[in-house]
Amino acid sequence: MFPMMPKNPVRLWAQFARMAIEAQTVIGLRTAGMMGVMTQAPGEPFRMVAEKQAAATESLFAMAQAAGRGHSAERVMAAALRPYGKRTRANSRRLTKVR
Repeated sequence: MFPMMPKNPVRLWAQFARMAIEAQTVIGLRTAGMMGVMTQAPGEPFRMVAEKQAAATESLFAMAQAAGRGHSAERVMAAALRPYGKRTRANSRRLTKVR
């Protein structure tokens, strides 16, 4: 059929969609915190920058590992998304927690 087409594109799409929704939630909450609409932890702006660097490094390493092991393109893409998804999920839960 199509050699570059993932075998299960729905799973990869769902992983990406969940991460995108959580990322938008985090962006909105952090923007509200920077504008003073909600309370925000003092180190939140620094955390926002630092975690992006860590996620990018972890994502590249996971992607290279999966590709080096000969996994399919779908599994390589899923491995690359996993570190970002882990962080967006954790941030979304942390920032929406009632204080």
